[in-house]
Amino acid sequence: MKKELKALVVDSDDLTRHSISSVFRAGGWTVHETKLDAEAIQLMFSHEWNVVMCELAAEKDYGFNLLASMAQDFPNTKVILTTSRPSAVDALDAIASGAFEYLLKPCELNDVRLLLRRLSERFKNDRLRSATDSEQPLVGRSDSLIAAMKHVGRVAATSLPVLLTGESGTGKEIIASMLHERSSRSAGPFVAVNCSAIPGTLIESELFGHEKGSFTGADRDRRGLWEEADGGTILLDEITETSLSFQVKLLRVIQRGEVRRVGSNQTRHLDVRVIAASNRDVEQEVNAGTFRRDLFHRLNAVSIRLPSLRERKEDIPVLVEAFERRVSPKRKLQFSPEVLEIFQRYPWPGNVRELEHVVMRCVAMCDGIVLEQDLPEGIRNHRDSSDQISSLDVVGAEMPDWPELATVEGVYVSKVLAHTGWNKQAAARMLNIDRKTLDRMIKRHKIIQPVNNLNRQRNVRAA
Repeated sequence: MKKELKALVVDSDDLTRHSISSVFRAGGWTVHETKLDAEAIQLMFSHEWNVVMCELAAEKDYGFNLLASMAQDFPNTKVILTTSRPSAVDALDAIASGAFEYLLKPCELNDVRLLLRRLSERFKNDRLRSATDSEQPLVGRSDSLIAAMKHVGRVAATSLPVLLTGESGTGKEIIASMLHERSSRSAGPFVAVNCSAIPGTLIESELFGHEKGSFTGADRDRRGLWEEADGGTILLDEITETSLSFQVKLLRVIQRGEVRRVGSNQTRHLDVRVIAASNRDVEQEVNAGTFRRDLFHRLNAVSIRLPSLRERKEDIPVLVEAFERRVSPKRKLQFSPEVLEIFQRYPWPGNVRELEHVVMRCVAMCDGIVLEQDLPEGIRNHRDSSDQISSLDVVGAEMPDWPELATVEGVYVSKVLAHTGWNKQAAARMLNIDRKTLDRMIKRHKIIQPVNNLNRQRNVRAA
């Protein structure tokens, strides 16, 4: 089935926005156009667009932070930046940060048509590769992966709700897509929703839709993502990030198979299969009181846990080969035995996604053979936990006074945070504790985040 191509055109100038949108529509694209404001930012991150064409605001850093966030959250979306204040340095920064194109305003419509032709050809090629590409992260022969895939095969043909759990980067969205493609609903839509990316005040409107005038800014009726998924499948990713009040409404929709738009008294009966996913232990969240038990039981008709890469290290060589072949089909790289040994020792907190990015980096930076010095510093200098503890410089049999456990704990936690670049979620996984416990440790030991790292995270959040 040919999937429609969707574009979001963001520009403060009405004439420019309408002209560009008309070119896309003439090419058969579905287009949503809006001014550059808070609603536009919300649209960018609440839908998965094929193309986002956005003007570069006067605050250039703001625009580049948006670009970085889009590249991280939606790596398959092509972002095109337009600007009326061209700069060679900005062009370099834009393309280096992942922009597909950097256009000068006023945009010539012929240039837009040529760009559209390039994009259409790119997505055509992507569709031809989609069957094999989508399964690349599932390459492997480990017992844990095969066992998980057996569960997927057994439940795919049913319409039962499925709960997918596993660490970030293990391929939950890919598994959800496979469940959809192998079901009787495969001709229907597959809608993926990242619940953590939608503010709590907007998630009900995004999922269930709203009526014109139902709240400030609701200037027209709008279908929700649940209606978009009618006859198909909806994936609720990071379901544990939703509020308890929203979970009550979600449970009602799943139980009754009907939705009511915000501001409406009418209900709509819909046929939607629900797949939920989380990188947390959902049962633990239930016991902690942050996730409703009745919703958990409703979603947990079938539960599939995806193994982390640490649990299937025998798959690392074949994954490396698969990623390298996909990124550079015409140029063969050789990974040295030392590099493959490092790959086996490294804990891969980002799992298969992190391994893929490392292989892509090696393909871009190396010729012929990948050596130890070609790897990112964090991977190259990683040591096992036992080695880290023995080298904390505060522990040793030769010391006249043994340090307190709290001292050792504080130093170790700070080293793990430094290794993950202060990604607290990844650090908590490496320490085998929950996020709240890690926050308490940081406060107890007065661990201070480096200023440069803190500024970088603030910039991303501001975007």
